This record gives sequence, C-alpha cells and structure tokens, in this order.
Amino acid sequence: MEKRMLGKNGLEVSALGLGCMGFSHAYGAPTEKDEAVRLIRQAVEMGYTFFDTAEIYGTQDNPYDNERLVGEALAPYRDKVQIATKFGIRFDLSSHQVPYPIIPDSRPERIRESVEGSLKRLRTDHIDLYFQHRIDPDTPAEEVAGVMVELMKEGKILHWGISEADEEYLRRADAVCPVAAVENRYSMMARHYEALFPVLEELFVGLVAFSPMANGFLTGKYGKNETFDKKYDYRSNMPQFTAEAVDENRELLALLQETADRKGATSGQISLAWMLCKKPWIVPIPGTRREERLKENAGAAEVKLSAAEVEALDRALDAVPMSEVFGGSKIKK
Repeated sequence: MEKRMLGKNGLEVSALGLGCMGFSHAYGAPTEKDEAVRLIRQAVEMGYTFFDTAEIYGTQDNPYDNERLVGEALAPYRDKVQIATKFGIRFDLSSHQVPYPIIPDSRPERIRESVEGSLKRLRTDHIDLYFQHRIDPDTPAEEVAGVMVELMKEGKILHWGISEADEEYLRRADAVCPVAAVENRYSMMARHYEALFPVLEELFVGLVAFSPMANGFLTGKYGKNETFDKKYDYRSNMPQFTAEAVDENRELLALLQETADRKGATSGQISLAWMLCKKPWIVPIPGTRREERLKENAGAAEVKLSAAEVEALDRALDAVPMSEVFGGSKIKK
C-alpha cells in the first residue's frame, strides 16, 4: 500500500489505517480475541501499517480491552507499524444512554496516568501518535501541548494530535508543540470539517478521518430491515440506519454505485477514494471485523479519481438529499 506523511515532522503511515475500535466496542459484542488478533495481523500482511485505538475502547467488564488486543496483535510487527492511541475522556457509565455520554479530562496528571497505562497495554516503549480524544474546556490547549512536549522529550510519544479539533484550539496547541494530525469525523455525509482544510494546509497538519464511510452506511450494504444489538451496537441509535433514512439516501447511494460501476470498484471504495484523492494528507481509518472487507478497503488506495471527478462528486454531494448522520457521543459538561 502507498504511504502518506502526517505533520511537518513527517510521520509516515499507510494511505489507509485500520480503526480497531470495533473489535471491542460499539459495533456489537466484542470479537473473539484470537480472531481479532488474526485479523489485525492479516491487515499488516496486506500492507496496513497504521493502527488506531484508544484507552476507552473496551467493555464494562474489560474497559481497556482494545489497547491490550492491539498490543498483543502487533507485538511481532512493532518496528514495522505505527500505533495511534488516545487520552482525555472517560464514559459516564451511570447514564442509561447508548452510546454513553463522555466526560473530557485532560488535566496533566491524568494525561500522565493515561500514557503510562497505554504503554503497558500496548507492549511498547513509545506511542507513534498520541491523540487528545476530545477538547477539555477546563484545561487550556497550551497546558495540554506542554505535556506533549515533555512526553516527546522523554521518548514516550513521537507525535501528537487532537481529535475533533477546531481552528482556535488547533492554532493555540500547535504554537506550543507542533500537531501532526487531527482525527476528525469525515465522510461524504459529514463534511463540516472541510472548512478546516485551509488551516491544516497552512500548518502542515494531516487529517486522520474516522467514520469515513458513515459507520459503514456508505458501503450500500444496509437495507430497511437492519437490526442492531441495542446493548452493544451504537448503530441501533444512528439516524442513517433507520428505514426512513434508507429512502432519504437513495440518490446518494445511487451516486456511489454509479461511480463505482464506472471505476470497477465498490461503493465503499469510492467513498474512501474520494477523500484519498482530494488531499494527499488525508488518511481514512475504516474499521471492520471481516477479512474480505479489510481487502476491499485496502483496494480503495488503488482507485484513482481525477481532480475533476472529485469536484464533480462534491457538487453532486452538495445537491443530493441526505438524512441526518450520527455525529458522535454526547459530551457531558
């Protein structure tokens, strides 16, 4: 797989990364461990080098399960891969909402606790890319970035980033410690962060795009009668998966399928190729628990869209009707 560079200090990663959250969290009951390890290692063999996790991607019984899983799976390949993990939020497990509301906490002492825990669980002496998972309104950007400077000097992290970053916070943080990437929700159904693109180019900051296929909806594989586990699967409460949304998004899915047919690709591949061909510093991190989907997603890097084709898709997306799309867990003040 081709490589891409994130940040002015040049973190080289595969053009597509693997979002590992779904093995443990949010997309149904956790994958059996041996199978998850096998799939992550299979991804390495396919050319993926960039793997994304977080300290909170687990279950109530095993709250740190995902980092442990990723650490075990990638231990034999540690010198060949880049691992991203995250700090700075916890779930409000007292809530009855699904997904659970999240509580930001980026106090320096909490960051210190988080990084030490992540290093142990990931079986490594350094984290390649360390993301602040959400902005903490009670901890200034400069204070968080100052801790990142210290962690880099100590060799515990190599690069850092911010998830769901806005321009003001990004500029303040980057002025203290250069930011390699933002990890923001971005897909054909969620394009609001395109307003941030000029700032990313100015500051030489990459974009790690999570939910790049709108939680799988843009694969075109879901119909009106889909059912999801209300306890374990966030899609049970995502607006794009309702029967009404399938009707609302009919033109969008047809646009994807028509483009896919013309390019000899799948709808999911087009949704990824669209962003890969838009900017050389965008790295989508789709998640999956199926080997055939791993291969399909990797193949998106081979689908080439010209600048004119990307612009035509943008114009079509501006005009086509769409349903609401899941925008993330509620943040509790």
